[in-house]
Amino acid sequence: MAKKCLFIDRDGTLVKEAPPSYRIDSFSKLEFYPMVFQYMYKIAHEFNYELVMVTNQDGLGREEFPFEKFAPVHDFIIKSFENEEIIFSEILMDCTYPQEHKNTRKPGTGLLVHYLNNPEYDIARSFVIGDRVTDMQLAKNLNCKGFWLCNDETLGAAELTDAVKDIQASSVVLTSPHWKDIYTYLKKINH
Repeated sequence: MAKKCLFIDRDGTLVKEAPPSYRIDSFSKLEFYPMVFQYMYKIAHEFNYELVMVTNQDGLGREEFPFEKFAPVHDFIIKSFENEEIIFSEILMDCTYPQEHKNTRKPGTGLLVHYLNNPEYDIARSFVIGDRVTDMQLAKNLNCKGFWLCNDETLGAAELTDAVKDIQASSVVLTSPHWKDIYTYLKKINH
């Protein structure tokens, strides 16, 4: 049986966004998304999905966002999930800016080609989970569906190639600000 994936965004999805810079480069900016551990644990242990983190980290490794500031916080996030028995099989990160127009930056699929070209994966039955409309466009670009953990519909809209309403109609199966609703949806389709 082909494997299904949950392609999960990091900032705004597992941890809260950190405006105005949207860079989580210190522990003072780190706040986990409400109820994320409870429902991610259930998802990881009750359903048969591979968990893959896919995140854009604008300018990471450059002078304005040094890796030395990012790494301790990121490592703490990953360790916190591991401590709750939530394991990501892979962490994929794009460090470019939107204006660079790289296919590796979400909603581009460049970081996920090895899933798309692998018959061991059932991408059509996989999902993208994210807080930005660009995450939902990623779902559309992958030909799968998306859970829009939406607290602000405008996040990511400037980077879209399609209209928000088209993306919602074609790719979004659930729009909610609550992890519980994602878990409930997955429970319904997996039992």
